Amino acid sequence: MITVTEALDAIFKLVEPLGTEDVPLADAAGRILAQHVTATRLQPPFAASAMDGYALNGVEADPEAMFRVIGESAAGHGFDGQVGPGECVRIFTGAPMPDGTDRVIIQEDVERKGDLITLARALDKGPHVRPAGADFAPGDTIPAPRILSPADLALAAAMNVPALTVTRKPVVALLATGDELVMPGEEPGPDQIIASNAFGLKALIEANGGHARMLPIARDNAASLRMAFDLASDADLIVTIGGASVGDHDLVGDVAADMGMEQSFYKVLMRPGKPLMAGRIGDAVMIGLPGNPVSSMVCGHVFLVPALRALLGLGAAAAPRKSATLVAPVTANGPREHYMRARVDDDQITIFDSQDSALLSVLAQANALAIRPASDPARDAGAQLDYLPI
Repeated sequence: MITVTEALDAIFKLVEPLGTEDVPLADAAGRILAQHVTATRLQPPFAASAMDGYALNGVEADPEAMFRVIGESAAGHGFDGQVGPGECVRIFTGAPMPDGTDRVIIQEDVERKGDLITLARALDKGPHVRPAGADFAPGDTIPAPRILSPADLALAAAMNVPALTVTRKPVVALLATGDELVMPGEEPGPDQIIASNAFGLKALIEANGGHARMLPIARDNAASLRMAFDLASDADLIVTIGGASVGDHDLVGDVAADMGMEQSFYKVLMRPGKPLMAGRIGDAVMIGLPGNPVSSMVCGHVFLVPALRALLGLGAAAAPRKSATLVAPVTANGPREHYMRARVDDDQITIFDSQDSALLSVLAQANALAIRPASDPARDAGAQLDYLPI
């Protein structure tokens, strides 16, 4: 068996960033930017008013001074003339500053009668002007790679960029295996259970930039598994669920090997999730997850999400860990790294009593996986413990 770190390193050697595609700005939310976005214009393209008021030459803005209003500047409809001494222009937020002006007197500090205004005795400092290029200038960039946020898309739109070059979404084929499985909504036989793992993994994959494709459940025979692998042949990543152990009915590894899989490793020193495998089959990376529901989801967070990020060009790195304070003492850990369902609130971590890898109800209550290193000694309440947010 190999360690979690060694298994991750092996997976990263199997994956490489996918190609790119151009998508319209409106469809780019959450995608991975693959090429820098570069501004070719100023924003704002002109000095603009930051307030509603009156634009004038700031050196003339003396308390109780009087000015003649010679026009108006509104957003989309600027004032074309020149503003001379003793003159001002009514201006609105976002409107271009007229030639000859560099300050806006807010309308609350002005008394107007007809075309004449009188400034208040007490004026604020102003100038309430947004300089040209205050937001960005030609050559400024949105750097890649990055997960495109709503703010990124607003910025790209302001840069007048209608489409973005993003990394293609990894296509992930999810292949659940086992005679005991039926789909939700079906009536299970007396020896069957409902297939659940693929639904949690699909959500996890799509929340992390992939496109998940659920295949029909493969039965515990070579012909069914071969057919399933054929259906997955165009995927970037094939994720099998179950059938990766060494029992008489665990055929995934043997069938995959017969179909040309080059296995990178099998079995990892971790709890839950020991019967994990990875390799390449055809043009796809294959990761074989254990069949126990919690084991499958834990391995999804620990291995599948980092693999997806590597495929998306976000780098080869383990899922980031955080640290919290133990609420209650824990006993010594065994020889395998243990990922324990836990709850983190206000930087304090509570590890659930039951860690059975079949109990999804406990996983649904958890927002963290507390990480116990291999052979970690007992820890008292108040100790710091690393965890993965989930």
